[in-house]
Amino acid sequence: MGYQAREAPLRILVVDDHAIVREGLRRILEDPFIGWNIAEAADGAEALASMRRQPADVAIIDLSMAGMGGLELIACLRNEFSKLAILVLSMHEGEHHAVLAFRAGANGYLTKDSASADLLVGALRRVAEGGAFVSPGLAEKMLQQRGSATSTPGQAADLSPRERQVLGRITDGERLTDIAEALGLSIQTVSTHKIRILEKLRLPSTAALIRYGLALDPAEPTWGISAVDKPPPPRKSPDSAT
Repeated sequence: MGYQAREAPLRILVVDDHAIVREGLRRILEDPFIGWNIAEAADGAEALASMRRQPADVAIIDLSMAGMGGLELIACLRNEFSKLAILVLSMHEGEHHAVLAFRAGANGYLTKDSASADLLVGALRRVAEGGAFVSPGLAEKMLQQRGSATSTPGQAADLSPRERQVLGRITDGERLTDIAEALGLSIQTVSTHKIRILEKLRLPSTAALIRYGLALDPAEPTWGISAVDKPPPPRKSPDSAT
């Protein structure tokens, strides 16, 4: 294989709930001509723990995993480890999955069916150097999807009360960790809400989400304090009944 040696070996975190997939990737990436350092995680919780012990340069993440899904994990990693490069390696070939992965914070998307050893190594190098990578067959479809997504945004009325809360706080500039603390939720749950908001409103990025939120009328019932924020009505005492 025509690999070029690197002076500083990359540290790669492989996140997949199938041991056979992790082993296969390890064999490719620990090839003597590459010499990268490989860590493994079988799920999102293990991935977060591994990153907190020893941060990786690049994470390879499968979208379909038990427990915390790949999109949720990507959002959590992006929020906590801003310099981490993330490459999705997925069985899903539809452009919709790739668009959601990029919205969550991925730097690259490679389908398993198209992932030869050379293509995988090239994709990892590309995202590690700050670039983006998309499987060749998906690139044109994603451009079409992005164009349609940004031209016709969805409606705030499509959001749940909790999603409207999260949208309002993101618009106010709050970090996901602060939102989680204020609402009594986990950071993973808040990250999932953000991903769903982007999907429902058909927006491509956090910046577009903030612009959308700033443009909303605060007087509209879809904005501001929602039903889940309002305190329960005061109880009437027996003496006040007429």
